[in-house]
Amino acid sequence: MKNIAISLQVAFAYLREKKLSTVLNVLLLGLGVGTIIALLLILSQAEDRMERDATGIDLVIGAKGSPMQLILSSVFHVDIPTGNVPISEASLIIAEPQVKRAIPLALGDSYRSFRIVGTNPSYIDLYNGKLASGRLWDKPLEAVIGADAARATGLTINAQFVGAHGLNDSSGHAHDEHPYTVVGILAPTGSVLDRLILTSVASVWKVHEHADEAGHDENDGADHSGHDHSKGKEVTAYLIQYATPLAAVSFPRLVNASSSMQAASPAMESARLFQLIGIGVAALKGFAGIMMLCAALGIFIGLMNALDERRADLALLRVLGAGRSVVVLVTLAQGLALGLMGVILGVLLGHAGAEWIGVTYAESQRVAIGGRVWVNQEWWVILGALGLAVFASLIPAWRAYREATVELLASR
Repeated sequence: MKNIAISLQVAFAYLREKKLSTVLNVLLLGLGVGTIIALLLILSQAEDRMERDATGIDLVIGAKGSPMQLILSSVFHVDIPTGNVPISEASLIIAEPQVKRAIPLALGDSYRSFRIVGTNPSYIDLYNGKLASGRLWDKPLEAVIGADAARATGLTINAQFVGAHGLNDSSGHAHDEHPYTVVGILAPTGSVLDRLILTSVASVWKVHEHADEAGHDENDGADHSGHDHSKGKEVTAYLIQYATPLAAVSFPRLVNASSSMQAASPAMESARLFQLIGIGVAALKGFAGIMMLCAALGIFIGLMNALDERRADLALLRVLGAGRSVVVLVTLAQGLALGLMGVILGVLLGHAGAEWIGVTYAESQRVAIGGRVWVNQEWWVILGALGLAVFASLIPAWRAYREATVELLASR
């Protein structure tokens, strides 16, 4: 224990003396660790959020176009739709025995950048949504607000608001003649539901002057009674749940081959999206890795220089009875101390960076990330950074161990 105490005192004395070198090495290592940790936090939370948003959705059918755009617009609500599909055609597809449940979505308007989604109560059930207050809609132009949307807009029960044409902001034409009334507010779910304003499909039709004069069920996008009340009506997409696992093989092919619509799988498109993003992420991780290697090289050079500058001090320690282990421990302690300071700085920078990004983009309601979480992959980054610092110390430590006291004194 005495040898360790002496080694630590000498090591920290050197680090205090070489302030500029110490700060530079710690900063380089911290930036590398922080960059990788921030990327891990952002990707991990984005993947978790996308997985929650796609839970229970086996397939999405909508207008032909980009499958990824269809998924982004209808499942994650971060893109514009590919178009609308006629209910008269879609009703034949969703009536197939391979379909367990088909949830309609009618998009087109927003309020203060929060999307107004025409659907039915099954959409809320999909995310295990519960009412925090109020009730669900039971007639056109009644709306239920997600938790995040309610908090950001300040809408409360019985409040009225006017939707605007467009899905990204409120700069489009406002439908002043058709105000919505808030009848319910949902409890937080941690899913896309929190960022939406929900109403009936009939409400969306009414606002766009396409309401069904015949008075069908507002909570459904199609009429299965045998009467064609939905003729001429359109929705944006249907979220499909399969009746059996075998439907995954045949049903998408049926949609693409026998209708003017397309079928897109959330699982496949999400994987493709992360594959595309992964190219940029890999480049950033590579850059962060280079910074960490530069920090390790700086530690190595600094320790080698320290041996040359402190030869007399080390020789004096040996003369006073300190063994070679003390000299080795001094060198290793310096490297490990630099590594620990770099890791601590990196963890703080990574989490602060993720939190800053989350706060900066919170207004867009498109990402829900922050720095107040911990992912298991961070341990590997921390161990890797400390391992680099120790590895950079090994050669200087071995050199210090092999040099005899007489040689150290002779060099002076």
